[in-house]
Amino acid sequence: MEVNYQMLLKIKVKPNSGKSEIHTEKEKITAYLKSTPENGKANRELLKLLLKKYSTAKIVKGLNSKNKTVLVQ
Repeated sequence: MEVNYQMLLKIKVKPNSGKSEIHTEKEKITAYLKSTPENGKANRELLKLLLKKYSTAKIVKGLNSKNKTVLVQ
């Protein structure tokens, strides 16, 4: 039997930061992105980073905000 777990992650995004990485500190998640927040570039970079660890990732809230809620599995 295969069990799939889903989680909602609240992530603060910092575009144009010169690096592409995710930091966690206690219950706070911050994504540092090289991309600019134009035409969805930063969102795509965020999802690409999350897909390195999770099998699926979808932004469910905050598409146009630096504070995002992402559903991962």
